Amino acid sequence: MGIPFRIGTGAGFSADRLDPAVDLVQRGELDCLVFECVGERTLAFGHRDRMRDPAAGYNKLLAPRFRAILPLAREHGTRVITNMGAANPRAAAERTVALARELGLRGLRVACVEGDDVTARIGPETALPELGRTVGEVSAAGQPLVGANAYIGADALLPALEAGADVIVAGRVADPSLFLAPMRHAFGWGGADWARLGAGTAVGHLLECAAQVTGGYFADPGVKPVENLAYVGFPIAEVAADGSAVITKLPQTGGCVTLRTVKEQLLYEIHDPARYFTPDVVADFSTARLAEAGADRVAVSGAVGRARPDQLKVTVAFDGGVLAEAEVGYAGPGAKGRARLAGEIVAERMAHVHGFGGELRIDLIGVGALHGSAVERPAETQDVRVRAALRTSDRELAEALLWEVESLLCCGPAGGGGFRGHVTPSVVTHSAFLSRDQVTTRVEVLEA
Repeated sequence: MGIPFRIGTGAGFSADRLDPAVDLVQRGELDCLVFECVGERTLAFGHRDRMRDPAAGYNKLLAPRFRAILPLAREHGTRVITNMGAANPRAAAERTVALARELGLRGLRVACVEGDDVTARIGPETALPELGRTVGEVSAAGQPLVGANAYIGADALLPALEAGADVIVAGRVADPSLFLAPMRHAFGWGGADWARLGAGTAVGHLLECAAQVTGGYFADPGVKPVENLAYVGFPIAEVAADGSAVITKLPQTGGCVTLRTVKEQLLYEIHDPARYFTPDVVADFSTARLAEAGADRVAVSGAVGRARPDQLKVTVAFDGGVLAEAEVGYAGPGAKGRARLAGEIVAERMAHVHGFGGELRIDLIGVGALHGSAVERPAETQDVRVRAALRTSDRELAEALLWEVESLLCCGPAGGGGFRGHVTPSVVTHSAFLSRDQVTTRVEVLEA
């Protein structure tokens, strides 16, 4: 099958660790390193940041990441691909060029990929579907639109790879497409080679969340133990020309790569394993075969695909105003009852003293807060946190919630303490769809 193409994951979300990525470039003999850093909320906050500052809107960890990675990537001949451009790939690419010059990396070629921002194509009548049903239109959202981005695919990155870019900075590229693009470039896969595109998408999906496939999100002490998780290694795929691959990690790193970790990640966020829609292909993971290939090595093969969808998914972001959250704790005998009374007091006063008629969430943390609709644990709880939260466009109302929760410390019930409260910006996201021909991407290569 020839020499495998080695691709690693430098980040699986916007705030992921840096040291495993540095280790990968230093010891991994990688052809390519991918930083996957965009989620719906991070992209929405990027649009809000850019509205306040036209030079902002990209991942705030881009500079520290690239200061550490770019010199190593040049030394080891490793290409870097990322969607850290988020809502402002142009500014992110220009910042990358400036960093390269600061680091003395003259001649470094940085490609800027744009065109995923489709805000201008979203109108008041745009439908907002959700799992097969329409939840409304943009005009009915009742909140200001801040931005919209289409999930673009591997074909948007290929011109940058063909132009010899050392670093590719993009916005909302679909997660597995970031990995599929360098595979397509390395092996010459065509845009309608559905079987290989499906296989490559499976590999990209396994890598996209970084340590999730090397034991991080898998770990559950006493059920699924994982060693040395404080220094978990990020994954590497050794990809063959037919799209099969071995998923592994560097030796002397924490975590593990096993059949179980790979199975969990393969099914992560997949509604139908036989019909996983991406901009590149409708991938079919139901035919995938997994096999142990040594210590911390799992072979993946057999995934296929069918023709790509005619439409592209779009994340539509709205300004959600602010989110107010406040907590106070109760401990000892009767803590649960006192905490419940505290929540009732806050709800009463927010409604009748402050006139708040929206949704107020009251959680008893320690009494099934994360499974509020499930059956409560019958045992008497000795340590409870009351959490009150609301979303509003009225800053004074948000501050009133913090005031009311803190006032419980003297106004009762007994034993309240440890108040914490904050008001933070809030966003709301919905999905929409656009015809593929409405989205035009473009690439420009900048040189340090």
